[in-house]
Amino acid sequence: MLVGVGGALGAVLRYAVGEAVRTEGYPTGTLVVNVLGTFVLAALTFAGASDDAMLLLGTGACGAFTTFSSFSVDVVGLVENERFGAAAFHALGNLVGAGVAIGLAWLLVG
Repeated sequence: MLVGVGGALGAVLRYAVGEAVRTEGYPTGTLVVNVLGTFVLAALTFAGASDDAMLLLGTGACGAFTTFSSFSVDVVGLVENERFGAAAFHALGNLVGAGVAIGLAWLLVG
């Protein structure tokens, strides 16, 4: 039940954030949700969140909020459109952004 409720919340937030940061020609929404979701999950982990909180917020909300599948499709789409620089930026942006988010969460919570 906790995972389902968290998943519903995460999916709605994913849509709302994606719409709020929408840009033409670049998958900004995917980058933003992946970095934000990584930060939240890392903060929960470093804070020692309870099992129930991790099911609701970690597995459910963060799982539905972040999106590896969209990230993969975005990179392939950029490559297919011969936007190699944008594809590389997107791939590295997600990886580096997630690493920075984990580090920031560790500094703030850990």
